[in-house]
Amino acid sequence: MKNSSFFRCVALLAVIALAVPVFAKPFSKNINLAQAAKLGKAELQAGEYRLLIDGNKATVQKGGKVVAESEGRWEDRSAKSSYDSLLISENGQVKEVRFSGQSRVFVFSE
Repeated sequence: MKNSSFFRCVALLAVIALAVPVFAKPFSKNINLAQAAKLGKAELQAGEYRLLIDGNKATVQKGGKVVAESEGRWEDRSAKSSYDSLLISENGQVKEVRFSGQSRVFVFSE
């Protein structure tokens, strides 16, 4: 009888642990590109965009329209960033996004 109750509690805790990320709020930030760049397969011109990160999926919007999507992951760095910035490779591909006051960065897979 005690075994049955124990396994029910473990199953309930597992379901709750899996449901918690569903309630996580997507991260949203305005970004400003000073130069043209590539994100995934999309070419982004210089200008202001809205970056939305929900789990491992990043979406870039301009004027309410989705202009780029890409997968990525959150990584922790040893120091906090002093300002919002984009790390862009030599070929113009956006590699990661750094956020002011945060030590975590979003690294794009492509």
